[in-house]
Amino acid sequence: MSNTAVPSTDTATEKEARDVAESARETEWENPSFVRELFLGRFRLDLIHPHPPNDAAEEERARPFMEKLRAFMERVDSEEIDRTGEIPEATVQELRDMGAFGIKIPKEYGGLGLSQMSYIRAIEMVTSKDGSLTALLSAHQSIGVPQPLKLFGTEEQKRKYFPRMAKGAISAFALTEVDAGSDPANMRCTATPTEDGKHFIINGQKLWTTNGTRAELFVVMARTPDAIVNGKPKKQITAFIVEASMPGVEVVHRLRFMGLKAIENGVISFNNVKVPRENILWDEGKGLKLALITLNTGRLTIPAGCAGAGKQMVGIARKWCNERVQWGQPIGKHEAVAQKLGRMAAYTFAMESIAELSAALYERGNYDIRLEAAIAKLFNTEAGWRIIDDTMQIRGGRGYEMAESLARRGEPAIPIERAMRDFRINLIFEGSSEIMRLFIAREAVDYHFKLAFNIVNPESTLKEKLSALAKATPFYLTWYPSRWLNAGRLNRYSEFGKLARHVRYIERTTRHLGRSIFHAMVRFGPKLERKQMVLFRAVDIGAELFAMSAACSRAQMLAKQGRKEAVALADAFCIEARERIRIHFDQLFGVDDPALYRLSQEVLRGEHAWLEQGIVSSVAQMERGRRKGGGGPPVPPVPAGTGSSSARVGATQ
Repeated sequence: MSNTAVPSTDTATEKEARDVAESARETEWENPSFVRELFLGRFRLDLIHPHPPNDAAEEERARPFMEKLRAFMERVDSEEIDRTGEIPEATVQELRDMGAFGIKIPKEYGGLGLSQMSYIRAIEMVTSKDGSLTALLSAHQSIGVPQPLKLFGTEEQKRKYFPRMAKGAISAFALTEVDAGSDPANMRCTATPTEDGKHFIINGQKLWTTNGTRAELFVVMARTPDAIVNGKPKKQITAFIVEASMPGVEVVHRLRFMGLKAIENGVISFNNVKVPRENILWDEGKGLKLALITLNTGRLTIPAGCAGAGKQMVGIARKWCNERVQWGQPIGKHEAVAQKLGRMAAYTFAMESIAELSAALYERGNYDIRLEAAIAKLFNTEAGWRIIDDTMQIRGGRGYEMAESLARRGEPAIPIERAMRDFRINLIFEGSSEIMRLFIAREAVDYHFKLAFNIVNPESTLKEKLSALAKATPFYLTWYPSRWLNAGRLNRYSEFGKLARHVRYIERTTRHLGRSIFHAMVRFGPKLERKQMVLFRAVDIGAELFAMSAACSRAQMLAKQGRKEAVALADAFCIEARERIRIHFDQLFGVDDPALYRLSQEVLRGEHAWLEQGIVSSVAQMERGRRKGGGGPPVPPVPAGTGSSSARVGATQ
């Protein structure tokens, strides 16, 4: 199979893409969600407060592993891993020996049997030192075979695969293709049943498969024969467990990136790979839903890693702000730098609060985590990026200089430059920020659309409008007026002390947000789904409110435990969050959005191509090379010793 991927022109229509995406959605809400209630304008503090306490027994169970992991990470030469782009086999074996690839695998199958909270704290620790190792461990356990196997696997599948993975058999998640990222309707990888129905033959190629170049096992998403629903074909996507040793599985190319230099990521080809029917995970046609549910839990990992990176940056910046003297005093005394440092600390506290609250809610059970996990991923990746950017600014030239260069001239080898390269991908993989906002927005308006969409839909018949009106009227007669009533005047939230004013603000603003989303639906009707910037601003308001809630709840818990200084961090975070929310509300309906959109379309049509004059155009050079038949730069072979297969950067990108 050619190493040069050529995009297919046989792309799915918009309707097909929507149908595939909608069929994979979890449409019901059987369990409560604080964030879902928030978007409905209802402040359900009881769902997250008091903050779930730490599980002392679980912490004790996890202690031996965490101590081994800490000692190991202190010895890891991350600069050498970054420089060579390889994780030494001895390093991987040491992780295997301590059980790091089976943190959440139940003990009866040979794993450590630790909780989600212990797992994310382990990832937080690893991320604070080395992003490539984080990718190796988390791609395997967050979205690789262990998680979907735990959720959807049969007992026979668990007995077969869990013990292998607990011993260190690395796994990968193969979803993304050249034409299929966040839009799975364009998936080309196929799984065709054999005549006897006992096997499937998989053909296709997967892109950006993290761990693929080292994996022994894959979760592979492939199109199985269409189902016929109401006389029409419906695309089916099925998840298979595939062994890297199966004939036809080939690592075509190991990919290299701006950061995470040692990430085991590759293009994986499946050529007539014969897979037993018993290797289907969950059921035929449920692969995409499996992927989305798996990612709900998988997304709890990245926020914790971001918090770990934030903690590392705060520590580095604090030390430098004390040591570096300019104009007669430490730079941390200068207001311009002090503001950055204070903001970094407040953000980091909020990030860890979000990560730990979301994981605790998941572990508590009977709770729908999908929106909390999505917001945690969205908020922490963007906040973490700002923290790293501010750290580089504070360190100045020493931040931009590589750690190796710093060491050669006798200064501490502080890797801000590597941290920035490694962190940037967090805003893209497991759902880019834009996709996360679309996902959250879809759920934010779902209740209103289900109840009242036909009232404002110009295509609805009179009968449909009347039917929707009859269903919606009883709800809105009570819900809408109550979104204006200030319940905070009755509940002063005095238990929060200094933070009570912020909790009252969250309650008021939650009702404001609920009203605003309803007003947007009435104003734009069916066109609201096209008003992405309006929806994105509403999502960002919701994310800020969730972050404030998590920070206040956790600070109050820590204050009770004697950590009263946590209140100052939460207070500072909330003060700034309130200003960001004000700006989002002021700009909610996007007075400038149409002008910017018109300009973008002019750019697309080439009306402003004159702006690109006076440069050496990389795009033009590539086009000339393609016309000459070059097809791009040569693709290097996979280095020996990197394993047989690769999966994570492109997950739902």
